[in-house]
Amino acid sequence: MSVVDEPLYPIAVLIDELKNEDIQLRLNSIRRLSTIARVLGEERTRKELIPFLSENNDDDDEVLLAMAEELGVFIPYVGGVEHARVLLPPLEGLCSVEETCVREKAVESLCRIGSQMRESDLVESFIPLVKRLAAGEWFTARVSSCGLFHIAYPSAPEPLKNELRTIYSQLCQDDMPMVRRAAATNLGKFAATIEQPHLKTDIMSMFETLTQDDQDSVRLLAVEDCAALGKLLEPKDCVAQILPVIVNFAQELSSDSSQHVRSALASVIMGMAPILGKDATIEQLLPIFLSLLKDEFPDVRLNIISKLDQVNQVIGIDLLSQSLLPAIVELAEDRHWRVRLAIIEYIPLLGSQLGVGFFYDKLGALCMQWLKDKVYSIRDAAANNVKRLAEEFGPTWAMEHIIPQVLDMINDPHYLYRMTILHAISLLAPVMGSEITCSKLLPVIIAASKDRVPNVKFNVAKVLQSVIPIVEQSVVENTIRPCLVELSEDPDVDVRFFANQALQATK
Repeated sequence: MSVVDEPLYPIAVLIDELKNEDIQLRLNSIRRLSTIARVLGEERTRKELIPFLSENNDDDDEVLLAMAEELGVFIPYVGGVEHARVLLPPLEGLCSVEETCVREKAVESLCRIGSQMRESDLVESFIPLVKRLAAGEWFTARVSSCGLFHIAYPSAPEPLKNELRTIYSQLCQDDMPMVRRAAATNLGKFAATIEQPHLKTDIMSMFETLTQDDQDSVRLLAVEDCAALGKLLEPKDCVAQILPVIVNFAQELSSDSSQHVRSALASVIMGMAPILGKDATIEQLLPIFLSLLKDEFPDVRLNIISKLDQVNQVIGIDLLSQSLLPAIVELAEDRHWRVRLAIIEYIPLLGSQLGVGFFYDKLGALCMQWLKDKVYSIRDAAANNVKRLAEEFGPTWAMEHIIPQVLDMINDPHYLYRMTILHAISLLAPVMGSEITCSKLLPVIIAASKDRVPNVKFNVAKVLQSVIPIVEQSVVENTIRPCLVELSEDPDVDVRFFANQALQATK
């Protein structure tokens, strides 16, 4: 092959491999697009490679996905931002394909390219593309268009802006639920680019339309827009504009037939508290929190619990303890273990907010009760919880309120609970320090080495290994090492293994 023909070779290979029956060869070819573009040069990439790709959008989904991804970073290979518009046609084609992940990647790449394009090119090329997709015969094109408005809108002249808002409003009322879902998903991003006067009128109108949709999946996505829209308005406008809408549909949605919608409502409404401020939260949202805390579905209750700190920052601990604490105590014994787990993880934060006396009076018994839960994940979290409480309130408080109750449980008839207590002791030891570990914790661990259950004994070996760095060397030699030597001669193979492993750490 002559030197003159050399530049033709890569494009020939590309076309060859793209037509190959082997999908792996076609994929390799697409993933080498940037290499081939560099060899071809910017002009030939624009005039030959990109048009070729535009015609090649009926391939396997995996190949199309790779193409959509590659084109998103292709601006340098076509001659920079002044030629970025040549990348739009192949991506426009990919926005209409059936496979969702291909469309989403094409939209992502278009957003990346659009955000770098010159304003004149956006008006001449990008906005017409958005309008074509929004008017597409296939719903797939209309779905894709919804993710592009926030890029197109800021650069549009005033008449075009009005047109884009109108088109988006039509997409919110599209016959196909998939299009309405996409419109709801992207409403927050689009709203962030809209001027304040239109935000209060056009966007709020679209929002209301979506919250009254007959599809629960659309209502769910509309619910998730609350906080995003609230942040765009002044607090007084938020109370005047968004709060009535939220309260109206919250009352309906809190009894919505779909638990997924109620779950989303629970999550988002908690996020509204900081935006609305104290008075509006107490008056309007607190009753909704309380009703959702009693919801029959655990995910709804979970979403309220996980955001309680946001509400506490707004309404204060006094009102929180009066209104929500009874519900929290009830949820601590919830029949669904994931709800109990969420409450446990929230307990140290609640402890720091309620103060030591009030906290222990109301919730202390629960912290101990969880150590004997039927579910391992709860027992494990409860052991971590007592450690975190000891860190929060200090060793003196823990010595009085936690250590005696934890150590009492080491004689529980059920071996699983005895193992949980050993785990809790291993976590508490570093917090309590050397003196308390030697005088209070170590004797209990040594006594447990005589347990009749091998699982308990090999956990004793593990705990002894974990306390070695905390205590003095004389304690290791006189107390810990003899116990481990005895365990290393146990009939059970696992007990011997962990005892020998711990003995290595004493050297």
